[in-house]
Amino acid sequence: MASTGTLITVAPTGAELEKSAVPALPVTLEELVTTAKECQQAGAAVIHVHIRDAEAKPTLDLGTLKETVRALRECTGLIVQLSTGGAVTDSYERRLAVLDAAPDGCSLTCGTVNFGDDVFMNPWPFMCELYVRTQQLGVVPEFELFDLGQVAALHRLLDKYGPPFGGHVHCDLVMGVPGGMAGDAATLVAAVAALPAGATWSATGVGRTAVPVMFAALAAGGNLRVGMEDTVTFARGRPVAANAELVERAATLADLAQRPALTPDQARELLGIAPAGAR
Repeated sequence: MASTGTLITVAPTGAELEKSAVPALPVTLEELVTTAKECQQAGAAVIHVHIRDAEAKPTLDLGTLKETVRALRECTGLIVQLSTGGAVTDSYERRLAVLDAAPDGCSLTCGTVNFGDDVFMNPWPFMCELYVRTQQLGVVPEFELFDLGQVAALHRLLDKYGPPFGGHVHCDLVMGVPGGMAGDAATLVAAVAALPAGATWSATGVGRTAVPVMFAALAAGGNLRVGMEDTVTFARGRPVAANAELVERAATLADLAQRPALTPDQARELLGIAPAGAR
């Protein structure tokens, strides 16, 4: 399912990078809110959120998650999508509890994947429990797909439990992770061909695959996820200065493809998410 506009998601922080190594990484609530404002102005409609504690370490503290959701809603019109992946060391219980922060949406990864030297665990029973909880709590999931086997798992999940809250299936192809699918056009085309009928999708190119995946996604009628969670290099030898410049580049390419960036309100309609202020 192609759109006449382009949904741009920004993933500004992630759980892997150290602030000491990447000073521009937004890790405090103030930094995250400032980043969110800048990225909305640049063309983002969704913010994919990981949070950090007072020492800039990844956390799933529920109080901090609630405070973050509240602040982002007060200061921006962005769709607030919380990560249920957390860090690879987080327990299933803490990952499920993310939904209690009442975000607009959340990530739902459709299988376990080797993630560099680590293993990102998403066994079938956890996927099922997380999915049913999204339906019960009215949170719209974005299905994160790291390889083609996970596309098959998505079909299995939908067959067993029915459509997501909001009624629309939206996926994100996470490409270029060591241990996952390659970040190239041929792999993207194969993954898209296997998606459920009527689904929309975004693509994320990790590291040096960021730009090739962006071009391939736009050419194939898809949407874009960008941000410092996925790449901290804007060009060879040039670090990313701020998440907003990655969003600006994505929005410029979307304009060139004659599929301009969707506003947050347009994105809500596309994804089946309630209007801002409805929660």
